Amino acid sequence: MAEDRPLRDRVRLLYEGRSRRASRFRYGLLVFDFVTIVFFLGTAAMPITRQLLIADAVIGGLIALDLGLRFWIAERKLRFVRRFYVIVDVIVLAALVMAPFIGQGLVVLRVLRVLRLVHSYHLMRDLRRDSLLFRRHEDTFVAALNLLVFIFAMTALVFVLRGAEEPGIGSYVDALYFTVATLTTTGFGDITMTTPMGRLLSVGIMVVGVGLFLQLVRAIFSPAKVKHKCPTCGLTKHDTDAIHCKHCGEELKIETEGAT
Repeated sequence: MAEDRPLRDRVRLLYEGRSRRASRFRYGLLVFDFVTIVFFLGTAAMPITRQLLIADAVIGGLIALDLGLRFWIAERKLRFVRRFYVIVDVIVLAALVMAPFIGQGLVVLRVLRVLRLVHSYHLMRDLRRDSLLFRRHEDTFVAALNLLVFIFAMTALVFVLRGAEEPGIGSYVDALYFTVATLTTTGFGDITMTTPMGRLLSVGIMVVGVGLFLQLVRAIFSPAKVKHKCPTCGLTKHDTDAIHCKHCGEELKIETEGAT
């Protein structure tokens, strides 16, 4: 019985198990991640207040608890601390701890927490299992998420670093407007960067942003593929109605719901 399992094993099953209970737990963590990101974005331009510090402390405590539990159940501790999402969480925690002393200057680092959403293997596995729409358009969802993460992160960076230095950037909405206009190379000209650092930031937005945008366009218009590893050659993407691997000819048994 589950009650007879050691506590560590029960916690590991929540984070890594395949049960519905484990899936609901991980979806709960996903909701928490989204709520924290929305909170970080919404408070980016707010001055430090007692209420904000309390909220930061609560969020930081929950992030630390989650990180501590993941470290506790990890079989290889050193390998765990080198993982991408762990480094992200550590940076976010550092930003939360330092906020009372240096203000909101490191708010951009908090936004980094959204990066872990696309690097969770177990969450991706849950979505593939539970959502037909996600399975059919996984590349599109991931590309859209990458683009949105980049936009919000760069908007925060523009506002925090250049808001007081560049004309026309007086609010987070102004920074968002500038970021999107720069990313799409629209160039209305009503808000422009005048300092060397600001112009370098604009170049970075254009170079990286255009690449992410093209990746999204390619994912939307490319033929739909499903992920299923070929047991012979290892090819992972196939046509939705494939019965043989195009690479080696091996017979495939791709799970379907019977829909055409």
